[in-house]
Amino acid sequence: MSGGYGAGPASINGNANLLLEIAGLLRAGRLDGETGTSARLPRSHREVAVKVEEFARFAVDQYDDLVVLLTALSTALKTTGGNYTRAEADVASSLAAFVDSSHYIPPTAAGTV
Repeated sequence: MSGGYGAGPASINGNANLLLEIAGLLRAGRLDGETGTSARLPRSHREVAVKVEEFARFAVDQYDDLVVLLTALSTALKTTGGNYTRAEADVASSLAAFVDSSHYIPPTAAGTV
């Protein structure tokens, strides 16, 4: 890599793991049961209870969708990391085979062949 953007199996797999960590951290930010319970009837006004329940259902749906998305992205990145590793190995093997089957001809001997 030359000062620009680059990728390698370690960075690809690291990012895949980071996505899974983010999904886990999102769980900690979910609406807890105590907050939801304290906003229900008869502890709060009926309209407040309805809105809190609507928000809680919406938040759970969004959380579930995001976790599925992050997991899918993580899986795609892990697949990409594996493909990257295989492609690198194939190129290295091809290059090694080319070098092994090549013969060096010095420039002074070019006209004698």
